[in-house]
Amino acid sequence: MDTLKLFHYIPENLIAVSPDYKIIDATNAYLKVTLKKREEIQGRHFLLEAYPDPNYTFEANPVRLSFEKVLQTKAVDYMNLVSYRIAVPESEGGGFYDSYWEASHTPVLDDNGNIEYIIQKTTDVTERELAKQAQKVSEGKFKFLTDAVPQLIHTAEPNGSCTYVNQRWVEYTGVPLEELLGPKWQQVIHPDDITQILNRQKEAIYAETEFQAELRIKNKDGNYRWHLVRSLPMKDEQGQVIMRVGSSYDIHSTKQMVQELLEANEQMSALSDQVQLAYQKAEDQRLTLERLIMQAPAIFAILKGPEHRYELVNPQYQRLLPNRELIGRTVAEAVPEVVDQGFVQILDNVFKTREPFIASEIGVKLDWYNTGQLEEAFFTTTYQPLVENNEVTGIIAFGYEVTEKVKLRQELDKLKSGK
Repeated sequence: MDTLKLFHYIPENLIAVSPDYKIIDATNAYLKVTLKKREEIQGRHFLLEAYPDPNYTFEANPVRLSFEKVLQTKAVDYMNLVSYRIAVPESEGGGFYDSYWEASHTPVLDDNGNIEYIIQKTTDVTERELAKQAQKVSEGKFKFLTDAVPQLIHTAEPNGSCTYVNQRWVEYTGVPLEELLGPKWQQVIHPDDITQILNRQKEAIYAETEFQAELRIKNKDGNYRWHLVRSLPMKDEQGQVIMRVGSSYDIHSTKQMVQELLEANEQMSALSDQVQLAYQKAEDQRLTLERLIMQAPAIFAILKGPEHRYELVNPQYQRLLPNRELIGRTVAEAVPEVVDQGFVQILDNVFKTREPFIASEIGVKLDWYNTGQLEEAFFTTTYQPLVENNEVTGIIAFGYEVTEKVKLRQELDKLKSGK
């Protein structure tokens, strides 16, 4: 049996190293993932010649520290997650690329119990770690956005269990974040409101529809104030609810005003509904749009009517299309490039069906810089129908650019494929 050939074809990332760090041999899988040829590394010093990392000195290199531990204990050492720079062949551009690895070092003893070789087994977890980093950045942007708005923002599991509240909740209630998650948020709701609210919440969850209710929330001073709470289901491409997103804003002063009017004159009952609706509409537009949209580090726009005419765009949205006049023009007039890409058809469908459109990392080709050349950028975006008096009057567009993340992953894929 050709044991050497057998070793080469083991489908694991394995490399054999002598106690003085000289490379004996490696599997084909190891060579492929580290972008090396066998003749380039055999007999070479593992850390100084074959796989140097300019980010580490020889003494501080985590691989050397693990090797030394194995030499001292003659036992397997399992390394923690390590960041390592891998040299790129000159034929592929040269330089280094950052990678992440999990590794173990196993001693091979001779008949006298001395270490003859050390076998390193590695797992390339670069893609996983980059995905974690990208998710952390995305979560950080979401937290910044929700903390910037004046409303109390929350997210929940499809079953209604609270998973996140923004800093406004903590500041308003005086309750630590972890004590508002899961079902614990119920502690700040007025006892007379909780049963009705839970019943209505169950109905909305079962029907996968919007939840809206007025309830009293206790502030940090122990006083209950009226709030209007709204919660919408977020669905994936298959139509499954993946989470619910909600907001609450203080309507206590308005409730008191309405009550005083009712007590002063029974005829004011009809007017109270008008005042409430007028307040809600004005408050929605003034606070939600002016503060959230105009100050948030994301792209927002309001498109009115079935022709999708720009009524409002925030600075982040306008920066994507410098020197273009948007307000008062339809999407087809202002951004004609997107017509053939199907985006006007998507907007038509949202307007007609009332179903939100959610896309992750969707590509858009536009003449971003007025050069006459179309360039592709990537966005994670949502088109949400704007409903007033139970009629769809427009569409709210929300999203953020993820071009850098997508291109980074594409470059990583190219490196891995060797293209």
